[in-house]
Amino acid sequence: MKDLKEKTIRGGLARLCAQGANFFLRLGSLMILARLLGPKDFGLVGMVTVFTGVLTLFRDFGLSSAAIQRTTVTEEQISTLFWINIFVGALLTLLAIALAPVITAFYHEPRLFMVTVVLAVGFLFNAAGVQHGALLQRQMRFTTLAAINTVSLIVGTAIAIGGAKAGYGYWALVAMSITLPFTNTVGCWLTVTWIPGRPRRGVGIRSMMRFGGTITLNGLVAYVANNFEKVLLGRYWGVDALGLYGRAYQLINIPTDNLNSAAGEVAFSALSRLQGDPDRLKNYFLKGYTVILALTLPVTVACALFADDMISVFLGPKWGAAAPIFRLLAPTILAFAIVNPLFWLLSSLGLVERSLKMGLVIAPVMILSYLVAVPYGPRGVAVAYSAVMMLWVIPCIIWSVHDTVISFRDIVVAVGRPLIGSLVAAGFAFGVRSVSIQFLSPLPRLVLEITVLLITFMGMLLFVTGQKALYLDLVRGLRRPSSAREEGDLAST
Repeated sequence: MKDLKEKTIRGGLARLCAQGANFFLRLGSLMILARLLGPKDFGLVGMVTVFTGVLTLFRDFGLSSAAIQRTTVTEEQISTLFWINIFVGALLTLLAIALAPVITAFYHEPRLFMVTVVLAVGFLFNAAGVQHGALLQRQMRFTTLAAINTVSLIVGTAIAIGGAKAGYGYWALVAMSITLPFTNTVGCWLTVTWIPGRPRRGVGIRSMMRFGGTITLNGLVAYVANNFEKVLLGRYWGVDALGLYGRAYQLINIPTDNLNSAAGEVAFSALSRLQGDPDRLKNYFLKGYTVILALTLPVTVACALFADDMISVFLGPKWGAAAPIFRLLAPTILAFAIVNPLFWLLSSLGLVERSLKMGLVIAPVMILSYLVAVPYGPRGVAVAYSAVMMLWVIPCIIWSVHDTVISFRDIVVAVGRPLIGSLVAAGFAFGVRSVSIQFLSPLPRLVLEITVLLITFMGMLLFVTGQKALYLDLVRGLRRPSSAREEGDLAST
């Protein structure tokens, strides 16, 4: 268990460092592409990805999560899962191509046909690397995963920027979308020495299919709930409105996605191996949960207070209309930071059916709120999205922790301390903004605002709210030499 703790801390740091690099890469690419392309280009691709994103949820049918969650898994099982993934990927490719005329007719936009056909190829690229990526996670080779993700993002970003500068418009975004899964799969194949065998029947994958199917259905419900507003905006308000809303949504989700990806992989792998040790599982979860909140709350405050400066600096002057949307979406960062780790906990405990039931409750409420808000345009939809997510937080916590080793009070304590620190930091940062807005341009003003926010928040976290011991323990864990190699073979899984 001591080795697991060291691997978890080191793996978490590796993933956070890599996701930090990915954050700046994604932010940098967005800044450059937003200046090379216009809202129409992003809106066109966004119209297609809203639909293909639904199919993306089925790309591995939850089988990578099933392979990671299992205490033990055999080579025959992994090989069979690989070929199932290939079959599903090919099926999704054909289905996406078949949907191309439907998507074109729905939006009355003929350019979407070929965009959909090209994006469909990405499903096959994804399918070929799913189980190789799962093996890397089972072996807790998070540094390797981080390197693969970073290289994939660099390659995809370079191609997109090159295409945009060459005048290919929205096709630069399409090229980036299919380059990322291709490069990621190639990286996984090159770093995992395993070659899949032939598929076999009767190797015990039925329960894994059931687990993966439930996760997939849960992801489908969540995706529809979180993306249906984009379909409505594209259909009723056009490419410009969707482009503005989509870029604000993307920018607001960059920190959330990066943190979820980094922490989720490590937390799910570690917690799955602690199913039989409730005390240690509780300890690991609450520490990780506290760290995630500490990383997320300052981001939420910054997006809410400094939206105008952030849009001006990151997207440029022609995207000024996205600033109010960006500010209105800021509360969703906090909502997802509180809610998402609870689903990692439930998945690691095998309670995926509970997650599905929760999704089936909140999804209709969110869709109804979009239908009510869509006549008011992107801003109205942003208000509806944030309001429903914030109102959902408390019921979600209560339902998630029921009959687990985590109590509602544990969550309140974990959220309360960094929340107090962020509110105090927000006050100081807002005061600085009020003084500096008259004599500083957006870039230096944003740097000053964020610097004051982070310094104040860190001071509160370490010396006022009593979190210093937690972070010192993490530092000691990083300094302690690992007692086992990170690398492992399939037999060790």
